[in-house]
Amino acid sequence: MYFPRRTRTPSAGRQRRKALRPVLGIGIGLLLASGTVAVWLMPAPSAARLPSTGGRVYVTNQQDNTVSVIDARTNKVISTVPAGTAPEGIAIARDGKHAYIADNGSATVSVLDTRTNKIVTTMKVGKNPTGVRLSPDGTSLYVANGGSNNVSVLDTRTNRVTATVPVAVSPVSVAISRDGATAYVANTGSKNLSVIDTRTHRVTRQLPAGRSPVGVAVTPDGTSAYVANETAAGVTVVGTRTGKVTATVPVGEGPFDVGIAPDGSKAYVAVLGPGKVSVIDTHTHHVSATVDIGPPGTDPFNVTATSTAVYVTNQGAGTLSVINPKTLKVAATVTVGTSPYGVAVSP
Repeated sequence: MYFPRRTRTPSAGRQRRKALRPVLGIGIGLLLASGTVAVWLMPAPSAARLPSTGGRVYVTNQQDNTVSVIDARTNKVISTVPAGTAPEGIAIARDGKHAYIADNGSATVSVLDTRTNKIVTTMKVGKNPTGVRLSPDGTSLYVANGGSNNVSVLDTRTNRVTATVPVAVSPVSVAISRDGATAYVANTGSKNLSVIDTRTHRVTRQLPAGRSPVGVAVTPDGTSAYVANETAAGVTVVGTRTGKVTATVPVGEGPFDVGIAPDGSKAYVAVLGPGKVSVIDTHTHHVSATVDIGPPGTDPFNVTATSTAVYVTNQGAGTLSVINPKTLKVAATVTVGTSPYGVAVSP
């Protein structure tokens, strides 16, 4: 999933984060002030390999205007591809042939041919596109435009915008139900989720969230939405049928993204302040484990979970952490570009 644009200079590794655009800079500067003194042991880049996901991992590097391509079998960067201006969200087609990248700085979505590692087309969308999500059948791409308070819907067969859906204030991420009928949009400026009927391209209702909701994920059965609320230090669990909050889970200072395990048993939450990933048991709605990623300033940012690995971009450290979901240990740390943002895994 994908978020308000932020950046960090190499020399400011543990300084407070600064928002680059006023429309999305909501109370962010206070999140990384930590009084905790602790020591973390960072995993070596040559740490044990995980079982292969059978594909490649793509990481957008916001400050470098590049995409790092990583071999999922070896956890090594095999290519660095030029992208658009300030690339953020990224989604991979089901056949793995194309990647769709939100270019926050140029109000576009770039289409990357993964066979040639070249941008083959660019489409104009709204202002400050951040999060992107493909429909389950791969024919539609949903783009959260944080600067224009709407969602662009693109037809991936024609590479044209087919609809523009007004939502609430500062939409930054999108999740789609497994049946493809519903899209959920996290509006960081409105403390809610907009629910879109994907057949009519209309907002049918708003669901409650916490302060500054930035990351959203839906369980495989479609019954619950998990929302990372950056300035609320917790995750809101919302029943998608009832529209009511079923749980609020404390996870630490600055939860920024959430990814659901393919079997729906766990929710992985990237927590900026303490540099960790909180693991929520989706049956009990309690934190069942915590994975230390690094000290404050590492900034675990965006998370994607597969059956064999959990991938976490670390914006402050310029790395990608690879977590073994069985042991809940960091199995590898991959150096990527400056300010890594989104992460997606090909089939």
